[in-house]
Amino acid sequence: MAAIPPPETHPIDTSKPHPARVYDWFLGGKDNYPVDEELGLQIVSLEPQTKYCAQHNRWFMQRATRRLAGEEGIRQFLDIGTGIPTEPNLHRIAQSAAPEARVVYVDNDPIVLAHAEALLRGTPEGVTEFLQVDAREPDKILEQAEGVLDFTQPIALSLIALLHFISDDDGAYDVVERLVSALAPGSHLVLSQMAGDFDPERTRQAVEMYKAGGVTLVPRERADVERFFEGLELLDPGVVWLPDWHAELGVDEIRNGSPVPLYAGVARKP
Repeated sequence: MAAIPPPETHPIDTSKPHPARVYDWFLGGKDNYPVDEELGLQIVSLEPQTKYCAQHNRWFMQRATRRLAGEEGIRQFLDIGTGIPTEPNLHRIAQSAAPEARVVYVDNDPIVLAHAEALLRGTPEGVTEFLQVDAREPDKILEQAEGVLDFTQPIALSLIALLHFISDDDGAYDVVERLVSALAPGSHLVLSQMAGDFDPERTRQAVEMYKAGGVTLVPRERADVERFFEGLELLDPGVVWLPDWHAELGVDEIRNGSPVPLYAGVARKP
């Protein structure tokens, strides 16, 4: 395997919000700036359940990872749009089930890189690595990930709460297709996406708030989310609301019954 080059260094831009830092604020983290909190407060004022929805994204990632590392026997994970570490991270879940699991995290926010040390604390038997690459550069991601992952063997590709920050014009579907095309049979795609057909008016207002902060937000309807899985075999129960994807796999989840307007799905590459 090729050696992974050191990440490029980029200054942290605190003049405008960044999705990873806003998400950190939603989760109660401390690694964000006033501009991120300001946007977060605006979104929460529009939808008070936003923090609860962000937590559900974490829970879905954890449930999907438990399923794939356990029942499906996956031992390699490529997590794009990692965000700022929040325990338990994906590699903690994967390596709890399979200590030898290999995990590559990908994000383009320098503040995530600053926390890479926490991301890289895994088991002695396993491997964890962090790449600072933009999600819209799939070829670059694949080239660097080959330094850790064996693409002739199954890999779980995680795109959690990522694609609603990539527009169709920026090639959201092309990015997924390119990444999936590089995966071996038996690999899986794990995906969650903000819904565009739950409350259209509040969704429109959220899009405008993010736009005012310089952040692209692209909610999608169920059919558009299902399109990301074309050519793959969706695991039951298909593309569903986040809380409805195998709730029985949850650990320490505290649910209040509120709607969570994000879609989730996991599919296998035949």
